Amino acid sequence: MTVVGQSHELDRHSRGVFVPTMGALHEGHLTLIRRAKLLAGHVPVVVSIFVNPTQFGHGEDFSKYPRRLEKDVELAMAAGADVIFAPDVATMYPPDRTIETPPLPEVAIAPKLEDSFRPTHFAGVCQVVARLFDLVKPRWAIFGEKDWQQLQVITAMVEQQNQREPSRWEDLKVVPHPTVRDRDGLAMSSRNAYLNATQRKQALALWRAMSEAKQEKSPAQAELVMNTILEESGFVIDYAVVRDAATLMLIERYDRPARALIAARLPNVRLIDNAPMGGTP
Repeated sequence: MTVVGQSHELDRHSRGVFVPTMGALHEGHLTLIRRAKLLAGHVPVVVSIFVNPTQFGHGEDFSKYPRRLEKDVELAMAAGADVIFAPDVATMYPPDRTIETPPLPEVAIAPKLEDSFRPTHFAGVCQVVARLFDLVKPRWAIFGEKDWQQLQVITAMVEQQNQREPSRWEDLKVVPHPTVRDRDGLAMSSRNAYLNATQRKQALALWRAMSEAKQEKSPAQAELVMNTILEESGFVIDYAVVRDAATLMLIERYDRPARALIAARLPNVRLIDNAPMGGTP
């Protein structure tokens, strides 16, 4: 196991499998690292730990976000990481140079989901992920499906940048991994640590809402079911919708792969989740 903080220290670990994280590792992250190890073969598995300030909006929990590097390194090593990249802000965003940030793809600005409720979020995500790709130079990058819109944004960004001449990240491939859940269905998240025992039970409403909505024959009926269950469970709903799985735009019928997407709030935490709908895998 190697822990590095400077980009030049990554040079001999390039063209491997990359798992970007903001730390506070839980079983969901560890599952991604194990997946990376299976994919890697003889190339290194690089895990980054960097709490990115540019993707937190006004009033969000950047200062409170858990930071526990020593424990995270231990967990990542046990899961199969070969290299931990733990840069500081100056390494990621040097004050004496401008970091090229790719233009936001359509899926980051058109669906009116996270892009409406967290308007600066995807600009920050694309900035930090592009910078990490530039520094780590991976062959594969693994992202969980839990933040479905983010996964589509990063996939689209990579496709756009690799259509350039020359390609920015060569033949980099984004590898999705299914959401990791507790036995009761709650999606694993670093923010679950903010839930007390009562809220932990409330949070199960997200999975129940999507599971019951999947029995409905139309997106509109599925959305009604989700919103009803979430409201009855005490959530303030940002959105609970069914969209085209790739573009995240509105659909009226299940004639293409579809995805249910939820963002809902309790007093001290905002939860997101998603699931395939309409018989799609």
